[in-house]
Amino acid sequence: MGASVSAPGRKGGRRRRGVPRYGAMAEINMTPFIDVMLVLLIIFMVAAPLLATGVAVDLPQTKAGQLNIDQKPVSIAIDDKGQIFLMDQPVEVAQLLDKLKEAAKQGFDERIYVRGSKAVNYGRVAEVMSLVTTAGYKKVALVTEQEKK
Repeated sequence: MGASVSAPGRKGGRRRRGVPRYGAMAEINMTPFIDVMLVLLIIFMVAAPLLATGVAVDLPQTKAGQLNIDQKPVSIAIDDKGQIFLMDQPVEVAQLLDKLKEAAKQGFDERIYVRGSKAVNYGRVAEVMSLVTTAGYKKVALVTEQEKK
């Protein structure tokens, strides 16, 4: 019927008020950190393919190699229906040169890539290239896919 009280200073027994039983934890709790990193990893894995997509164009295949480019080039794409896209945004033929001047930050020295679908009429590709070269842009190139072996 009596309560047993242990001697002060011993582990076990009753605690004194305001003194924690164990010392402060000096370690970082990694669980929330890992959870946040996994969520970011999933977000970037889902978003990365969306950043690399553009206008779906079925390019012709050639034996030419790839170019090494550091910056995103100015690109004009012509899809199967003959519609023109400047930097993945649809644009009319009449507005192409005005929009191209806005996109070409280096002026007439900017390299411009023309991507024409295999199914589009060659005359449409030639028309777009003619507009671009007569506007003063000299570095105009056609984009093709590398042949699969």
